[in-house]
Amino acid sequence: MLTRKQYDLLLFIHERLQDSGVSPSFDEMKEALQLRSKSGVHRLITALEERGYLRRLPHRARALEVVKLPENATPERLPTRNKRMMDIRQNEVGTRGSIVRGAAESVSLSLYGRIAAGTPIEALRDQSTTVEVPATMLGRGDHYALEVDGDSMMEAGILNGDCVIIERCQTAQEGEIVVALVEGEEVTLKKFRRLGQRVGLEPANQTYQTQVYTPDQVAVQGRLVGLLRKY
Repeated sequence: MLTRKQYDLLLFIHERLQDSGVSPSFDEMKEALQLRSKSGVHRLITALEERGYLRRLPHRARALEVVKLPENATPERLPTRNKRMMDIRQNEVGTRGSIVRGAAESVSLSLYGRIAAGTPIEALRDQSTTVEVPATMLGRGDHYALEVDGDSMMEAGILNGDCVIIERCQTAQEGEIVVALVEGEEVTLKKFRRLGQRVGLEPANQTYQTQVYTPDQVAVQGRLVGLLRKY
């Protein structure tokens, strides 16, 4: 069984890797765990390596890999967490709705309604409905879920009835799959394209054509970060 500091350090490294792809520095780990020196961080990392939870990647600075997360180490069975670590983790998960404590824990997200993967439709705003999402699927920021209605994104692996997980944002990179508000009334799920002075909302189905708008007609409301499917 892990000690509280071993548990906290492992989850701190795991969440940083999930969010940014880069493990925290030794100074960041020392500060987060309120240790007096970096030698304490080295001892914790060595202990986690010996127990098979961490792996150091050779010839790379700050290169740590989380091999596994504890399945039987729940916070209730560990000593009290230090307040500094709790504050850091609460700030870094943004508005997920709960704190990540292990690979199996889930987060409850608002399921706002059905979104068109075809012709744009109005999105429902029923915040009384929620869906459980694995916490490891989420990064920083605010997230919500939408049910897909239509087949225009099927070649991207997004099928009718799927539940898509969306991170709120107002800008998008070329080729990202986004939730776009069209002309202030309807929303659609499409790939974001820049076509000169215009914006393209591109389907992933050869049956449909790219929808082209002026920038003032389209407002990005989020980007796709995950997908859930029931069989």
